[in-house]
Amino acid sequence: MSPADMGRSLGQGLLSFPVTHFDAEGRFDEAPYRAHCAWMLEHDLAGLFAAGGTGEFFSLTPAEVVQVVKAAVDVGAGKLPVISGCGYGTAIATEIARGAEAAGADGLLLLPPYLVGSSQEGLAAHVEAVCRSTGLGVIVYNRDNAVLNDETLARLCERNPNLVGFKDGVGDIELMTRIFVRMGDRLTYIGGLPTAETFATPYLTMGVTTYSSAIFNFMPKWALAFYAAVRAGNHAEVQKQLREFVLPYLDLRNRGRGYAVSIVKAGMRVIGRDAGPVRTPLTDLTAQEMDELRALVERASGSIAKAA
Repeated sequence: MSPADMGRSLGQGLLSFPVTHFDAEGRFDEAPYRAHCAWMLEHDLAGLFAAGGTGEFFSLTPAEVVQVVKAAVDVGAGKLPVISGCGYGTAIATEIARGAEAAGADGLLLLPPYLVGSSQEGLAAHVEAVCRSTGLGVIVYNRDNAVLNDETLARLCERNPNLVGFKDGVGDIELMTRIFVRMGDRLTYIGGLPTAETFATPYLTMGVTTYSSAIFNFMPKWALAFYAAVRAGNHAEVQKQLREFVLPYLDLRNRGRGYAVSIVKAGMRVIGRDAGPVRTPLTDLTAQEMDELRALVERASGSIAKAA
């Protein structure tokens, strides 16, 4: 799959970011991870993002990233694009990029560099180094300490044909509008604000046809039904699901720092598909929070079942 084809393919449906399974000692637990990826692929997806943010990329060593990606590729190859998380400083990011390519990934999601802030020139040099280190398609994740403006992004696209995607985690409507108007269909645009479902409808009006659904990990039917409602312009259904599930889910997620990942693994436990604990410095939900999440999931799943 060429980088351009990969980018176009991702824009045609919902994207999934599987959690990474760990055992009680915090080691990558490959067999249940493979089984989870296979279960996800029983549903209609446009892309599988292995070792992404929801997959705790930040806690994985470069070698573990490649191991996780290889497991996802073994399950998903030939069925849909498999995208690898990529990041940290330039030297580590390019090492991960080459490892992911060797493992059979179709593309890279380039997360922000570790901790440091930088100028537009420095960020551009970082993105370009990763693009030139691999033949894979690259999606740049605009968020936190790595926010490219439209001029920088345009220059990068001119010089790097394998830069094919832009994932927004900022929520700056003017910047997103500037980028889309300037770049048009040169890029595939992905919603990446946590939790992406909250912003799906307004972002669709700006040309963002897809988003990363962490909720898909434990409620795939709900996630697909919600995405279908967004794409169909069924605002009444979108508002209903936001009111009844997404916003209460966000309230629970916002109780703890790092819960954007922890709550997804908690959801996995709720449905009986335990992915193990989160790695430190993250912490898992409390027992009371687990009970609240279980009630939310059961109510939302029942609502989707009735609609079907």
